Amino acid sequence: MNASTQSESDNAMDLSKWAKVPGVLIAVGGIGALMGALIPSLREQFAFSWLVAFMFYLSIGLGALFLVMAHHLFDASWSVPIRRYMEHLANLLPWMIVLFIPLAIFAPTIYGWMNLDPHAHHALAAKQPLLSIPGFYVVSILCLGIWWLLASRLRYWSLRQDETGDAECTYKMRLYSYWGIFAYAATVTLGSIMWVKSLNYHWFSTIYGVYYFAGSVWVAAGVVYIIGMILKQQGPLRDVVQPHVFYYIGSILFAFTVFYAYIHFSQYFIIWNANLPEETFWYQMRESGSWMEIGYIIIFGHFFLPFLALLRIDLKMTFWWMFCLGVWGCLMHFCDIAFNVMPLLHPDGFVLHWLDLACLAFMGGLLAKIYLKYLYSSAWYPQKDPRLAESLGIYVPSAAERTGSEA
Repeated sequence: MNASTQSESDNAMDLSKWAKVPGVLIAVGGIGALMGALIPSLREQFAFSWLVAFMFYLSIGLGALFLVMAHHLFDASWSVPIRRYMEHLANLLPWMIVLFIPLAIFAPTIYGWMNLDPHAHHALAAKQPLLSIPGFYVVSILCLGIWWLLASRLRYWSLRQDETGDAECTYKMRLYSYWGIFAYAATVTLGSIMWVKSLNYHWFSTIYGVYYFAGSVWVAAGVVYIIGMILKQQGPLRDVVQPHVFYYIGSILFAFTVFYAYIHFSQYFIIWNANLPEETFWYQMRESGSWMEIGYIIIFGHFFLPFLALLRIDLKMTFWWMFCLGVWGCLMHFCDIAFNVMPLLHPDGFVLHWLDLACLAFMGGLLAKIYLKYLYSSAWYPQKDPRLAESLGIYVPSAAERTGSEA
C-alpha cells in the first residue's frame, strides 16, 4: 500500500467515527417517538410530527433520485464522480416504505376527511375516488413502489457496471431514467397531494406537486454538496472530484432557489388574483398567529438569503460557506414542510414540540446509519463509467486514433 492509498484509508476511517451518532439518534428519538405513539394524549401530535419528518426526509431522497436520472438523461460527465453517493442517497427511498407504516396506521387521525361521508360534503365528493380510504392506500403503494423500483434498479446497474464495464449497464440506466422521469413526475405529484395537500381536502392548487418537487431538489442539492465536500476533504473522493463539480452543484442549488420562489409566488399570486373562497382559506389559515412570521421567514430565508449568498462564483466553491448554507437550507425546508402541515394541528401559530425533534432524530439516525452502510459497501465512485476519464480531464484516444498512431 503506497502513501497516498494509506492516507485515503486513514481519512476514510475518520468517517467511521461518526457511525456512533446515528445510533444515539435512533435510541433517543425512538424512545420519544414510541412514547408519542403509545400515550393517547400525544398520539395526534405524534402523527403530525411523524408526517413532517417523513415528508422532510422523503424530499431529500426524491431530490437525489431526480439528480441521478438527470445525470443519465443528459449523459453528463461532470457528475460521474458524485453519482455513486447520490445513488446511495436515492436508495434510501425503499426504506421510506417502512417509515410509512406509522402514517398508514394513524392516517384516520391525520386526515379528517377519512372520517367524513363524501356524499355529505361536495368538495370531498368531487375528488372521489382519489380522496377515499382505498384511494389513499392505493396511491401510497403505487408511489412508494415506483420510487423503490427506480432507486434500486439504478443503483443495481451502477454497481454491475463496476464489475463488468458492459455498455448494457449504461443503456439500462438510461432506459430506467427515460421512463422513470415521467413516472417520477406523476408519483411526486400524487404523493404530495395525497399526503400533504389533502390535509385541507377542500383546497385547490394545480401546481402543488411542482412546488414540493422544487423544494425537494433544492434541499437535496445542498445535502449532495455537503457530502461531496466532506468525502473530498476526508480522502475517498480527493482525486476524482474537481473544483468545477462543486460549482455545478452550487449552480443547481442557485437555479432551484429561484425556481422554488417562482412556483411558490405563482401559487400565491394566482390564488390571490382569483380570490375564490375554496382557495384563499389556505393562506388565511397561515396568516394567523405566528404562522405569518414563519411565512416571512420562508420568504427571506428560503429565497432572498440563499439567492444573494450564491451570486458570487467563488463562494459556490467555499466549503464553510456552502456548509452553512446547506444546513440553513435544511432548516428552511423543515419550516416549509411544517408551514404546510402543522397549521391544521396548531392553528394559532408555530409550535416546536419535542415530538417533532424525536421523530426527526429517529428517522435521521436510521437513514444515516443505512446510508453509511451503503457508502462502505461499494466503491466510492463509478469505476468503469465511460465518462469517468472525461470528468477527470483525461484525454483517451479513440480506437481509430490508436490504430493510426501504431501504423
